[in-house]
Order: sequence, then structure tokens, then C-alpha cells
Amino acid sequence: MRWTRAALLASTLSILVTTGCAAGPSDRPAVAVERPHQGISEPTTAPTDNAPPPPEVPKTDLAWHDCTVPTFALLSLVAPPTGLILECAEYSTQVDIAGAVGGNFRNAAMRARYDRTPKDVAPLVLTSGSDRSSTATLASLAAGPSGSLLAARPIVAIDRRGIGSSQPVSCLTNDIRRTIADQAQFTHGTADPVDAVAKASQDATIACLDFLSPAQGTFDAAHAADDIEQLRKQWQVEHIAVMGTGSGATVAMSYARKYGDHIARLVLDSPQAVGLDAIGRAEQRVRGAEAALTAFAGKCAALKCSLGGDPRAAITTLVNRAGNGEFGDLSAAALVTTLNGFLGDPRNQGNSEVTEFADALSALGRGDRGPITPLVQRQTTAIANDGEYVNRCSDNHEPATPARAKDLATQWGAKYQVFGKVAAIDLMACTAWPAPAVTALPDKFDKPVLVLGGEADPVAGVDSRPSVTGALGAAGARTATVVWQGWGHPTFAHSGCAQQTVTDYLKDAKLPQDGTACPA
Repeated sequence: MRWTRAALLASTLSILVTTGCAAGPSDRPAVAVERPHQGISEPTTAPTDNAPPPPEVPKTDLAWHDCTVPTFALLSLVAPPTGLILECAEYSTQVDIAGAVGGNFRNAAMRARYDRTPKDVAPLVLTSGSDRSSTATLASLAAGPSGSLLAARPIVAIDRRGIGSSQPVSCLTNDIRRTIADQAQFTHGTADPVDAVAKASQDATIACLDFLSPAQGTFDAAHAADDIEQLRKQWQVEHIAVMGTGSGATVAMSYARKYGDHIARLVLDSPQAVGLDAIGRAEQRVRGAEAALTAFAGKCAALKCSLGGDPRAAITTLVNRAGNGEFGDLSAAALVTTLNGFLGDPRNQGNSEVTEFADALSALGRGDRGPITPLVQRQTTAIANDGEYVNRCSDNHEPATPARAKDLATQWGAKYQVFGKVAAIDLMACTAWPAPAVTALPDKFDKPVLVLGGEADPVAGVDSRPSVTGALGAAGARTATVVWQGWGHPTFAHSGCAQQTVTDYLKDAKLPQDGTACPA
């Protein structure tokens, strides 16, 4: 089926009518919810009843080739740690295993290991969903203090379709991309930004659905889970270990629902909440970003950084100035994307990175865009691509209406002064996309699951873990949550304590004590 403008407008109108009464904030997920864990407890292990079989070493592996140096150069990372090996490969997947759509898709994979990592240990499969390229997430992890995890076993990251090094998707014009990315700040006329982005969403949807036809429905989390299953078959093993971070946790849970018998270990790191509509998910992310900014500002002030005694106030002023057009073609949305990208970067942000970022922001305040420009380009490139857009919209169930987004732009702009208004307008990016069904959660899964999270996560947001552990508990799983008391995403990329917990769990399926805390 090919989509025409008339058909799309009719579809969009139907979506707005049917969701108009249900698009408000969601405070109560439509799944079981566990209470957030209170207090701090020492890491301990507990025996697992009916321990699942261990993950297996691939019998038929991919055709790996070394890509360490070019990957670090592409992602502007520092020199690779001594002994680190990054290897890249591709493998073919069916566009649709159900047979409704024929053809194959080229998926990208990356394996990270040290030269001392045992070769007879099963890998951990990583997906970071549509938040950013999984291979970029893995490379950033490998560039930091990842010794305990990578020294114990290799990690294999799989990019979602159209993202990272997987077969690209190119369906948007530069004007559409710019309108959505900058939220129409620099378009001619006086159109409300919500209306302008909603109109761009219509144009983007028509262009991408036409480009993808007849495979336009194969970029959701369920098909991403099928791609993991096809890798398992390529490896000729029965059981694998899977880690999903951010929206990748939804992919991992979809894999657990469809292929749970093949899961040996399941780790969900900073999962996004389940049971919420688009507005509820967006507000959780905004709250997480604001919490991460507060933590950054506290560290920045303690280091006597160049943003002064109140870094948060200084950053708020910069975002407001960008919104007023004071920085040329650097929009408020692009600056917020850069802030969010820094706060949610998988790389470990030490004192030097904090002060360097503060210096770039300070220079911007003085009218010098030189230091901030490469950071803006890196962060926007990491997430603002056509494949990310298609994947994000394919999982964007229960979208918001323009009227609701306008209300939220005012409310969130006052309540969440740095990230709120941009997030509200961004609700329109996928509003014209045919609303997909909610991703089905596991209905029967009785294996132990390790859940990680941070107290200030700008990507997954806050308070998301209870809805996830509640859903897993309802399916019969036993879960244990480990909470990192710092800011960033994902948790295991920043916390050696969390990495050790993952290493121990992957070895023998023993969960730590529920509510274990890892200090920042």
C-alpha cells in the first residue's frame, strides 16, 4: 500500500479524534507497578530457583573485521584503551519473518572485547533501541572504564534498522529535517511552532511511508526483536544473553515475549516506562533531564567552572537566548539536544569533561560559537537521522494532539525551564505517523531479570523501573533492581559497581539483593 496525502490526512484526523480524550498525562500505567525501592543495601547474591541454562558461544560466527581506529575517529572518541578490540560485521535479516513483506535487510553489528577477554565465553547482546546507535553506545562504553565487564566476556551490539551502520534509510528532505530538528524556529512566517512541526510531521510521514513501502510497518520494536533472533540463528545456539538499554529495553522485552525460551540472561538497563502514552513518556524524560542537569550544575559549581556560582541559571538563560534567535542559526531545540546529549552520553563524564563543556557554554554566552559548534553537530548527528525518526515514530503509540502539545508547551515551559517547552513541541514530530499498537509485553516469563537504573537519567527518565518490574513480575519473572546514585545513561556505562553486578549475574544467573545501591 502506498500512502497518498489525502489518505494520510484522513488517517491523521482519525488518530486525533480517537486519542483526543486519552492523550493527557498518564500517572497510572496500565500494568502492575512495584513500589520504588527505598534505602540502601549492600550488594548480596541470592540463589535462583530453576536457574536457566547459560548463554552459549557461537558455533558459526559473523565475518568480523577490526574497526577500532575508524570507529573512534568517527565518534570523536579519545585514543582506544590498551588492548581494546572493536570488530564490525554485517548480517542479513528478513524484512518480515511472517512473510507479509519479502526481501532482506542489512543489519550492522559490533563486537567489543579486550585482547585478554576469554574466547570461550558467550557474548552479551546489546541493543540501545532507537535512542541512539547501539554500536555507538558500545564504542562509548568501551572508551571508558569498562574493564570488569569487557574483560569477562565480549559484548555484541546490534543497530536497529536504518540506524548507525545498518542499511540506511533516507526519506526526508533537508527542509523537513531542519524544521523538525529546530522546531521551525527559523522558518518564515508567524506559525505556532507546534503547528509548524505538526505540518512537517505530515510531510515527513508521507515521504517516509512512500519510501519504505511496502515495509513501512517493519521498523518497530517487535521487528527489532526478530533481528536479534535471526542473529541467534546465525550463531547456531539455543540460548543467548540480552541487554536492552533505554528504549532498547522495550526491544529486549519484546524478544522475551516472542522468544523467551532462548533467553539465558536478561538485563534491562535504564528501561523506559511501559504503560504510558507519548505525553507520559515525554514528561518522565524531561524530569530525568532536569535532574541530570541539576547534578551537572552541582558538580560544575563545586569545580568552580566558568558558568559561575549558579550554572543551572546560566544554562537556562542560554536556552532562552537561543529561543530569541540571539545565536544565529543555533536554535533552542538544537542547544537543548546538545545539553541532553552531553548529560546522556554513554562516555564517563569526569571533571575535565564537565569543565570543558562548561567552557563551551560560557563562550556561547559571550557570542563565541566556535567551541559549542562541534558538540552541537556531534549530538544532532547522533540522533537526528531518518532511521532514528522512522524507528521512533514506529514505536510512538498514543500520540499527543496539537492542542494538548500547545498547552504543555506553556505548562512544561514554566515547570521545566530548560527542557520542558522543547519536549512539548517535539511531541508533534511523530503526530502524523499512523499510531502503532502498544508493544506487547511478556505474558509468561519465569526467569530472573536484572534491572539497572540511575537517579537522574536524561534518556529513560525517572520512575520508569517500577512499571517495568511490575510487568515482568506479572509474567512470573523474579527481578532485582540496582540503582546508581549518579547522572547519565545507561547506568552500566558509568558505574563500575553496576558492571560488576552484571558480570556476576551473567556468570551464574544469581540476582543481587533487590534495591542494591551503587554510589556515584
